[in-house]
Amino acid sequence: MSDTLSRLEATIAQRLTGSPEDSYVAKLHAKGIKKIAQKLGEEATEAVIAALAGDEAELVGEAADVLFHLLVLLAEKGVKLEQVFAELDRREGTSGLAEKAARSE
Repeated sequence: MSDTLSRLEATIAQRLTGSPEDSYVAKLHAKGIKKIAQKLGEEATEAVIAALAGDEAELVGEAADVLFHLLVLLAEKGVKLEQVFAELDRREGTSGLAEKAARSE
């Protein structure tokens, strides 16, 4: 697991129940899962727009926002990044088409 992502996950976990006046993560947490999911969707849309616009620096920034908000969502739901990496490891070496077909069976 990436050290950067691990540190970010730990920081988010620490700030999740902090004061909304002092922490953006705590502020999102106070607004609930719907707001967190909405923010993730907004950031994903912005990443798509940046990718289509061809602006690499903007895409990098938006991709960081997507990862950040995804980690906040995972923390809110009690899902560890380690679980996501385990699922990616499980899928490694499997055709994406075969993996998707197996999920729809």
